[in-house]
Amino acid sequence: MNACKIIAFCVLCLLVHSMQLYAQEKTAPLHYNAKVNAKKNSFIHKQKSAAKKTSTALSLPFFEDFTTYDIFPDSNKWMDNEVYINNTMGVCPISRGVATFDNLNQYGLPYDTLTNTDFRFNDSLTSKPIDLSSLSPTDSVYFSFYYQPQGNGFYPIALDSFMLYFSNRYGDFVRVWTVPGSVLQPFQLVMIPITDTLFFSSSFQFRFVNYSALYWADADWNIDYIKIDKNRGIGDTMISDVAYTADPTNLLNDYTAMPYNQFITNPAGEIATQVSDSIRNDSSWSQSLNYSFNIIDITSSPANLYNSGFNLLPVAAYQTVATNNAFSITTYPVYPPNTTVVFQNTYNFQSTATTGNTINDTIVKDQIFDNYLAYDDGTAEQAYYLNLASSGIPGEVSIEFHLNKPDTLRGLAIYFDRQVPLAHYKEFYINIYSTLIGVNGFYTDTKIYEQDFNYPGYIDTINHFWVYKFENPVLLPAGTFYAGTEQPAFSASDSLYFGLDVNRVGSNHAYYRVYGAGTPWNPSLIAGAIMIRPLLGHDIKASSIKNVISATEDKWYVSPNPAKDKIQLFFNTDTYIQYSIIDALGRQQVQGNTQNGNTINIADLMPGVYFITIKTGNNKTETLKFIKI
Repeated sequence: MNACKIIAFCVLCLLVHSMQLYAQEKTAPLHYNAKVNAKKNSFIHKQKSAAKKTSTALSLPFFEDFTTYDIFPDSNKWMDNEVYINNTMGVCPISRGVATFDNLNQYGLPYDTLTNTDFRFNDSLTSKPIDLSSLSPTDSVYFSFYYQPQGNGFYPIALDSFMLYFSNRYGDFVRVWTVPGSVLQPFQLVMIPITDTLFFSSSFQFRFVNYSALYWADADWNIDYIKIDKNRGIGDTMISDVAYTADPTNLLNDYTAMPYNQFITNPAGEIATQVSDSIRNDSSWSQSLNYSFNIIDITSSPANLYNSGFNLLPVAAYQTVATNNAFSITTYPVYPPNTTVVFQNTYNFQSTATTGNTINDTIVKDQIFDNYLAYDDGTAEQAYYLNLASSGIPGEVSIEFHLNKPDTLRGLAIYFDRQVPLAHYKEFYINIYSTLIGVNGFYTDTKIYEQDFNYPGYIDTINHFWVYKFENPVLLPAGTFYAGTEQPAFSASDSLYFGLDVNRVGSNHAYYRVYGAGTPWNPSLIAGAIMIRPLLGHDIKASSIKNVISATEDKWYVSPNPAKDKIQLFFNTDTYIQYSIIDALGRQQVQGNTQNGNTINIADLMPGVYFITIKTGNNKTETLKFIKI
């Protein structure tokens, strides 16, 4: 969003939200952060190592603007890892990178999956100790930061709140600031003088925390630009920094990713005419920046494809300007089919004594050419679904894609948001069309492939998508095709939640209908990219085998659910099957063999959410959730 017509954006958000109240299309908060979950173990190990190295207290000035390529807080500055460091959740941040507070824990999972009525302290961000022992109130120490409710997530209601605590010399945390929830606002500056002598200790700490209901990430807050220093005043709002404020636009014109053999067939039609970013001058004087943009092919040995050289860009005080970089690549490299190609794009302006913090003066963004087509950037900020609950009607979502040359469609990668309870048994169909009724002048559906008996998957895979391999590869000609899902009527498959990348700019290429075959499709009114990706070219590996029992047999289930001491498994076979029970963190708790209707003892399990997987004699597996009370 251009820098930043925030009021218009807010009005548009409210208008779209009011329209959704009467529509079949809906958006929802996320119940899961796959990126956080995937990196949790490596980060915890890194955090423990860093804790051993940083035993001494930090000193002033303390500064943090969250400009990083990591998703966790810097363990040299922070004690905990519950917040999510990212470049996608903030709307017009002061600089690239914010810390997002939601209701998802350090593993990217809800703090509580059973209730949404209780309020509690959820995410927190606690600093390492900072030595203030040599200072006093006469040193005019100020604490400042920027905050924003909602961002690209969901707004916190008035009962929610965001708080800041300071620790005193006795180790007690005292609340010094709080704000109630509200709808989306621009980032707002807070200036807090530290005047109480009890805070001037050798182990001063501060802690941000959000207070909200449990269940899901529906109360989001972002913070940016934290600064603590002496010799400041209430009017010392100047950061004296120049910084890139967001991720740049994509190198491609429409897709965010595509196979290189599809790209090289028509590079002029796929490449963008320019790439854009924005730079903010957070100082009280105008600055002239020398900025540049270059593209390097790093697939094998680095090769320069484009270099703009340095260009002069004047930026007035407290202003944000767009950098529109027109470029031209004269010669593209040639690679064998199925090669993963990476063009590295670097955005940079020369650091000077007046441009402040240097880490936010450069952005590196890779343009990846792999075996999939994508409109999304791989990160979900919200969830998308069709409101089919208790409607008794089918629902379909289909995304439009194009090919520049014939190719083989091997399957789909789908980013499902977790549901509570999990939607493991929400059956859906995968449909591939070449035409849709009412789209691009066609009056009939032309279905070219259908794959039934699919179920949502949530286990982390590469890029955090669940991969569905087609039983029969689909040979597609050059041109348009549509890929998506269908949820059948009169079943338990009411609504599936897909990841939604709300940072998508331009058409979302999405269509939906809720009344079944023969009815026209509707263009989606939800801004953003629904995270469904066709997989092309070489053979792929599915995330799992889709069926536990053959399609002619009855589905299996767990009873009772919730359960206290015992559960029974019911399925349509007399043979023994293998089962395994794992907890919400993926740790195996119980395993064994059982027959239809036999009892499994769960008395020793702690109360909580568990997943039970059964494996039949032909090694087909599937998982259901149950709750231990």
